[in-house]
Amino acid sequence: MPTVQEARHWLDRWDRQQEIYLTDREERFAVIADVVEATCGPQPLIVDLGVGPGSLAVRLLDRLPGARVVGIDADPLLLGLARTAYGDRAGLRLVDHDLRLPGWVDALRLDRAPDAFVSTTALHWLTRPELASVYTACGALVRPGGVLVNGDHLHEGADRPRLDDLTRTVRQQRAVRVGSAGDEDWEAWWDAVRAAPELSELTAMRGPKGVDHQVEDLPTVEDHLQALRDAGFAEAGTVWQHGDDRVVVAIR
Repeated sequence: MPTVQEARHWLDRWDRQQEIYLTDREERFAVIADVVEATCGPQPLIVDLGVGPGSLAVRLLDRLPGARVVGIDADPLLLGLARTAYGDRAGLRLVDHDLRLPGWVDALRLDRAPDAFVSTTALHWLTRPELASVYTACGALVRPGGVLVNGDHLHEGADRPRLDDLTRTVRQQRAVRVGSAGDEDWEAWWDAVRAAPELSELTAMRGPKGVDHQVEDLPTVEDHLQALRDAGFAEAGTVWQHGDDRVVVAIR
């Protein structure tokens, strides 16, 4: 298993490669925190859906030291890095469970209704039925007045192809103006992880194929909004956007 210093090194590299695809990643994190703070106060109970290596979770705790964040994910390597790097972080608890499988709500072991569900760059791995199921569970569980906040690349859909192309162009041109964050991309990061001896135990836990992330027909932004309304949220819409990079909020 990696040391704390090694885990933090790998998570720093994770942040750098993510910024290649998300030029305004830190702003997206800040907007999500803005929404949670404005709607839930300084001591919320937050569930992070697809917490991964804890990038959003720790930023929420930096912003809201009185919060509690329960993060759930199915990737043992990313969770292992997060547990090692942030194991002593007050208010953070990580849960190993796949959102696509039954029982994930019970696995959270919550002591009360959460104030907020949050997610970033994770729910696009869900099909439309899986997404609807997760949103339905969130709508039933979150307290009245609570929120769901999702930051992700959400496309317009096949019925608006030109608008869809333009949103991607706007995002890509923003990346060109700002400049890439580094040379290591997603594939290079995972290649390096698989070759790192200190991560061999976590790599073995993940298996040779990793976690299945193949979705042929990605849900559109309208699919997300409709699924949230169907799940019982009173209002749903986009509060921040740069190209196809959006923060969608639903209020119960």
